[in-house]
Amino acid sequence: MSIMEDLADALAKDTIDALDIVGTDELIQDVARVIGASSVTTQEAFLTSARVRLSEKRARVYLAKRIEEAKKGLAASAPPPSAEDDIEY
Repeated sequence: MSIMEDLADALAKDTIDALDIVGTDELIQDVARVIGASSVTTQEAFLTSARVRLSEKRARVYLAKRIEEAKKGLAASAPPPSAEDDIEY
């Protein structure tokens, strides 16, 4: 990764970690606006990292749920709806 991508990814990680503290998913859009005021390229890298990290987080929650269901002999839950994106542009 380039330094820009590394910094954008680290900021995305920190922003996602702060979502529970701040209490709103709008924090991602707010941080993206701040970045975009000086670098649209970095803003795009930040939003991409945030989407990837949030998607991975949702997938891990679903995977853990499916594993638990399988251990208990329960029917598998349907995956959450696809193409849902938490980040508005």
